Amino acid sequence: MNVKMIARITGLSLFLTSFFMLVPAGIAVFDGQRLNALSYVGSVLIACLAGSLLLFFARGDNGTFYAQEGFAATGISWILMSLCGALPFRVSGEIPRYVDALFEIISGFTTTGASILTDVESLSRCHLYWRSFSHWLGGMGMLVFLLAVVPQARKTAGAGMHLMRAESPGPSVGKLVPTLRKTAAILYGLYITLTALCVLFLLAGGMPLFDSLCIAYGTAGTGGFSVKNDSMGGYSPYLQNVVTVFMLLFGVNFSIYFLLVLRQFKQVAKNEELRLYLAIAGSAILLIAWNISGMYATPGEALHHAAFQVSSIMTTTGYGTVDFEQWPAFSKSILLILMYIGACAGSTGGGLKVSRVLLLLKTVKQTVRRVLHPRRVQTVRMDGRAVDPEITNNVNAYLAVYCVIVLLSFMLVSLDGYSIGTNLSAVTACFNNIGPGFELVGATGNYSHYSDFSKLVLSADMLLGRLEIFPLLVLFSPDTWSRKA
Repeated sequence: MNVKMIARITGLSLFLTSFFMLVPAGIAVFDGQRLNALSYVGSVLIACLAGSLLLFFARGDNGTFYAQEGFAATGISWILMSLCGALPFRVSGEIPRYVDALFEIISGFTTTGASILTDVESLSRCHLYWRSFSHWLGGMGMLVFLLAVVPQARKTAGAGMHLMRAESPGPSVGKLVPTLRKTAAILYGLYITLTALCVLFLLAGGMPLFDSLCIAYGTAGTGGFSVKNDSMGGYSPYLQNVVTVFMLLFGVNFSIYFLLVLRQFKQVAKNEELRLYLAIAGSAILLIAWNISGMYATPGEALHHAAFQVSSIMTTTGYGTVDFEQWPAFSKSILLILMYIGACAGSTGGGLKVSRVLLLLKTVKQTVRRVLHPRRVQTVRMDGRAVDPEITNNVNAYLAVYCVIVLLSFMLVSLDGYSIGTNLSAVTACFNNIGPGFELVGATGNYSHYSDFSKLVLSADMLLGRLEIFPLLVLFSPDTWSRKA
């Protein structure tokens, strides 16, 4: 285990976090809020000091970097980023308790959107910006950004691929082009371009610039933090439609956009995950619109709200236009299923991912065929190519661990005594990085009523869900830290 290389990556991530905290510090200065400005400046100094100590410790590393270092560096970086990112909320006093501040920023970085705030609009603009921008940072991944722009993060051969595999969502991760740095740069180039387009469309609909930036950050990162207490409910239908479309776009694997840039339209059309993603979303929208049609004045209005909520829940964004807790059980059951399915691999969305669901279905089909025809060679194929058995094994293992963690977390948060619906949907919403659940944590609720212990459990769930479990689990394995590893 190359501890010094892990320290280098972690130190650089803290420096990058502190750099981005300068923007809300500037907003606080502009608004004349001295205490808020000092809270960010102090947090920047603490993050820089911790980063400097880690980089000092990392001097003379031997450059060895394998998968275990990648997982460990990713897990530790996200934990330390969250610990530092929560400081401005606590120091300023606008979120008085550190556990609450930590829950809020972990929800931001992991693009969950779950909140302990009962009055979002009471927060200062600098804090509203920071919590929304944390979505944007966490959406594509801080360490992927490091690979794209920070030279020191690219000095070790092989390190980048292990970091990208540890931080990027999906059953498998590959390079778009032969050079990993260019792959990271392309991903962020596409990410920035789509975010900018979202901002422009929101501005065209009359949304104020500050709101447009914050809503676009939450949409791009599929996070869901809003600057209004009613989320997206108070904005015009045009603005809601813009967010609906862009949430769906950010739920697509970014390699699809790269193929579109290269004009490889046939490959895009053949992509099975994309087709299933659009089919599930389209079917869910039509079914829910039909089921809730009696609750709204026109079928068009029902379709509008159904499309928004399906897009929001399936991409794990968490914005809302209405209180879907009032919808019929059939519609809520569809939303619950979408919470588990999630968006595409390689997107900014959470959940199991459509590709994993597709692979699981194909594996079941292969198993049935093997039972019927034991002598016939059976292979799982996706997009016309055979899937490596190691990938299917990893998917099966991921699903098993996923179920264990969800059930264990559900048991732990149930100590607070709330209903099964509240607790199970809270765990589901946090682990799948969605935000709103049902009942007390529904579209008009929040997580403030949970105990500190439950908030820490749910915070761990958010990190486990965003990093897809293993980068954090390996931190607790003795093999990770053994000298022979």
